[in-house]
Amino acid sequence: MEEHKLRYLHHFLQRTKVSMAQFLEFIKKKETELRNCYADTIDLESDEFITMILVDAVFLIEFFLRATRLPTFVTDDDILFKKSPELSVLGIGMRYDIYLLENQLPLSILSELFDLAKTTTHDDDIYEGISLRTLTRSWLSRDSNLLAIDAENFIAVHFYEAKHFLDLIILCLHSLQPPHSPAQSEFPYRNIPGAKELDRAGVKFKSGPNKNLLDIKFDKGTLEIPIFSLFDSTERFYRNLLVFETMHDYPTKYFNDYVITMTYFLVTPKDADLLIQNEIIGLGDSEKLSTVFHSLSKDCVKGGHDFQYVDVARALQAYCKSPWHSWKTNLKQNYFNTPWASISVIAAVILLLLTVTQTICSIIAL
Repeated sequence: MEEHKLRYLHHFLQRTKVSMAQFLEFIKKKETELRNCYADTIDLESDEFITMILVDAVFLIEFFLRATRLPTFVTDDDILFKKSPELSVLGIGMRYDIYLLENQLPLSILSELFDLAKTTTHDDDIYEGISLRTLTRSWLSRDSNLLAIDAENFIAVHFYEAKHFLDLIILCLHSLQPPHSPAQSEFPYRNIPGAKELDRAGVKFKSGPNKNLLDIKFDKGTLEIPIFSLFDSTERFYRNLLVFETMHDYPTKYFNDYVITMTYFLVTPKDADLLIQNEIIGLGDSEKLSTVFHSLSKDCVKGGHDFQYVDVARALQAYCKSPWHSWKTNLKQNYFNTPWASISVIAAVILLLLTVTQTICSIIAL
């Protein structure tokens, strides 16, 4: 990627009157602060470190500009976006590398470098109305299939408090969830039924809006799960969110609990098929779906006392225990599954009633 990074740096510097030396000097003043952002000691000399930060930061800024502001910023020598970001294999790969835990850069330095570049440019209108926050919002909105969040509203709220992109996504997801109640303690969530078991008990499935990935609801016999799609990159992306959330001291592990819940819903490929049929999962291989979540669940923290789906799980368990729901579902699936089957059952019932009536009349006549 070094060739692409240097090419992007060249085009970035061409638009601004701020020199590379000025950018390096700006980063140099923040070197200690930037080094302290990383848990491990970075074994680079000062000049190497500040150069690395500049090159990587500018690459991300340029990538966002080209991905969200096409065709203004795409150049003829850009093979990442030569046709379009959707058709470029390298462009697609880069989209998901941005979310890798090891590739995170502090949002503060990205934003500050971009603001510095905008102070004096060769074209006064080229960056009009553009900030790192607006670029990030546009970027996350484009990735709605991968991550269902209301980017328009929540990026503005959490952008300036987020450490980096993964932290921003976690903050947005967490802000969508209501606070926990004391009743949610010490729940044995391992007993959540699978999708097929729920179906046999009469639970209906409904796809929820993709504005909140974690908003799983159960009400009046209907389980609503926000629609999402499974791509080859989904597992890697979800794992990065999961690991980052687990590593840091967030009050509640919302994404952790979401993965656990989906793992129990997706016990087998048949469970996955059921969710695909009900348009909860947009794209995906049913064989792969269950294995992906079971693989992710290995990194989950289990046995906590603040499981966020406790009310949903308890309601589902109670619903499945009711014999009336199972009986009604069995009757519908086995005897009223087609119009002709329904007519046959109704005809049989009428015939039975007429036979009983005739028998009673015969007894009375005697």
